[in-house]
Amino acid sequence: MGDNKVRMPSSMGGLTRYFEDYKSKITFKPGHIIVLVVVVIVVMIILHTQGYALLGLR
Repeated sequence: MGDNKVRMPSSMGGLTRYFEDYKSKITFKPGHIIVLVVVVIVVMIILHTQGYALLGLR
């Protein structure tokens, strides 16, 4: 009987390799993200409490 096993290349094993040296042109520091999130939360709270008055609705 013959050997019917499928053989994979030993170096990659069928895995996709992505470039690890890629640097994005846009970078954010963690502090900037935290400030942005806090600003969004404050704006949402203000809109939920005073939104109708600020926007002139009702």
